[in-house]
Amino acid sequence: GARIGKCCKIHTAASISCLPQDLKFVGEKTTAEIGDYNDIREYVTISRGTASKGKTVVGDHNLLMAYAHVAHDDVVGSHCVIANRVSLAGEVQVGDWVVIGGHVAVHQWSVIGDHAMIQGGTLLAQDVPPYIIVRNSDPARYAGLNKVGLSRRGFTEEQIKSIHETCRILFQSDMNYMNACDEAEKSVAQTPERDKLIEFVRSSKRGVIKPYQGR
Repeated sequence: GARIGKCCKIHTAASISCLPQDLKFVGEKTTAEIGDYNDIREYVTISRGTASKGKTVVGDHNLLMAYAHVAHDDVVGSHCVIANRVSLAGEVQVGDWVVIGGHVAVHQWSVIGDHAMIQGGTLLAQDVPPYIIVRNSDPARYAGLNKVGLSRRGFTEEQIKSIHETCRILFQSDMNYMNACDEAEKSVAQTPERDKLIEFVRSSKRGVIKPYQGR
């Protein structure tokens, strides 16, 4: 069931396309599809899919550090860093350029948007919008904008400003998320980044992480 792209480095005892840890799995033919130029370190496990989606997918140019687990039917984008002992439950979606710190546990069906950064040790049970940093707290909360990461990836000052203004309304205004989306549409000039954030929040099925709260 393994489909592995070119120039991948797969280290000692990593297990690619292992049987899914899902009681609903009854031996159906499924795959784990790994893209190009991935660095998969020791004891990483990437499960096959189940009848739900049929495949688990990992994109290109990712670093999966030792003991990370990618469960059945997950979709991981490209250029991600997934640190030691991260556990992605089944049917999780991870966007591109995501950084997940060590010992993070992600609830099944959760969605993590592009360019997000999750602090180590976080227990993540809800969706994470793109561009932001999530704080390791109980519950997980918005901690700020991933400004350093965005700058490194070529986002302009104008783009970052639009993201910051939108996030300030969404996560620091004391409005509920639906009202905050409406306010951001009225108050922030239209940009692709603004629209991406608003659409992510509006379309979330698990709900979005908690807003900012001072320590």
